[in-house]
Amino acid sequence: QVQLVESGGGLVQPGGSLRLSCAASGSIISINDAGWFRQAPGKQRELVAGITNNGSTYYNDSVNGRFTISRDNAKNTVYLQMNSLKPEDTAVYYCNAVVSSTATPYDHDYWGQGTQVTVSS
Repeated sequence: QVQLVESGGGLVQPGGSLRLSCAASGSIISINDAGWFRQAPGKQRELVAGITNNGSTYYNDSVNGRFTISRDNAKNTVYLQMNSLKPEDTAVYYCNAVVSSTATPYDHDYWGQGTQVTVSS
């Protein structure tokens, strides 16, 4: 089975930085497109940033210039570097990826369990 495990969340002061990691494990062949989403209390889940299998990136306007998504294909890991954090960035952050694995003949979409990011003084 394939699992996505996020790490790196926590409490940070406004203006601070955090780096989230999303590691895929299991019978992985490759991670194709991947992205980070977030959900704040009482709000819908929204796309934060995405990265394609050839490395093209795209961002929500609210984080453009502050967040950077990247990937390490050798480690089957996707990262989200978050700088200049604001209180409105507070949310549970989820990793999402389309994964090719030996378990099934087709690519599947997977979600991680989420990691809490709290920006507060």
